[in-house]
Amino acid sequence: MKPLEDYLIVDFSQFLSGPSASLRLADLGARVIKIEKPGTGDICRTLYTSDLIMNGESSVFHTINRNKESFAIDFKQPSELEKLKKLLAKADVVMHNFRPGVMERVGLSYDEVKKINPNIVYAEISGYGTKSELKDLPGQDLLLQSLTALTWLSGNQEDGPVPMGLSIVDMLAGAHLAQGILAALYRKATHSIGAKVQVSMLESAFDFQFETITTYFNDGGELPVRTKSNNAHAYLGAPYGIYKTENGYLALAMGSIPVLASLLQCDALLQFPENKFELRDEIKNILASHLQTQETQYWLDILEPADIWCAKVLNYKQLFAEEGFQVLNFIQRVEMLDSYNYKTTRCPIRIDGEIFTSTKGSPKLGQDNERIIKEFIA
Repeated sequence: MKPLEDYLIVDFSQFLSGPSASLRLADLGARVIKIEKPGTGDICRTLYTSDLIMNGESSVFHTINRNKESFAIDFKQPSELEKLKKLLAKADVVMHNFRPGVMERVGLSYDEVKKINPNIVYAEISGYGTKSELKDLPGQDLLLQSLTALTWLSGNQEDGPVPMGLSIVDMLAGAHLAQGILAALYRKATHSIGAKVQVSMLESAFDFQFETITTYFNDGGELPVRTKSNNAHAYLGAPYGIYKTENGYLALAMGSIPVLASLLQCDALLQFPENKFELRDEIKNILASHLQTQETQYWLDILEPADIWCAKVLNYKQLFAEEGFQVLNFIQRVEMLDSYNYKTTRCPIRIDGEIFTSTKGSPKLGQDNERIIKEFIA
């Protein structure tokens, strides 16, 4: 039995942040009904990645909306809103990621929903919170990375701001919302009290940087300075970084420079008996030059037996060929109502050793209307 079976979640959210939260809850057993606009649906249905179209719609939509149902309804119409309220009255969780004020304008604020469902868990993601002067700006991932200083931690010193190659703030906010919902559901189960759970992408991006922000405030207000080359962490010294080898790349984490000098037979490193932070650029330059003289596996065969923290650097093709990946059974195949099927990832959580999978693919727009109306509204 999955832990969230028998819980009903009504999800108004679009794009990535909110749907990623409801996806995790669906993977854990909850029934997720996705509310969509008739005709167009979630905007993410047409938000293409690399122009990849899967069964007529965006791969992004299929990735984060599998294992859900779709209910297409124009709840801006009073008669349709009344129908929708019948569904909300039977829900355990209502969630959305509209800009502040949208749900209030259509009559679905927390206070309004609480009138028809007193113990509801009402969860929302905003871009910048409800009080920030930025609250009306678009909550878009790249913009949030830029506004929260996150872009000054990746890349090398002379690169300027470098964003991460994923919609990381969206996914962090989604994870935080799922955590808040789970905490609220526990309180609801033990004390019969509902909750209003609020997450902003802005605060999620700040929380993601708890280590570096804490360092900044307790280090005299010094801005993080990335290394000139091979940077991987602005606050860690050499050898921390990724280095080119003769045939690929090698990642090195923390380690003693004298020990590395001996193991790698790199005489130039012997001049650094201590791994001083201010010498990291010089040390990295020497390492970068030396490691290019042999293939990656040659260095791994030396470093791994000596318990040096290191790894080869893989691309997707190499990763998926690795036995260490294959034994995880992390890829599952899901199928849509029209028999279209595709590969995607599974839930990363194990409980009592059990992994959670589902063969249920993403829904066609409005495909579950008839069943939902009959079950909850008629």
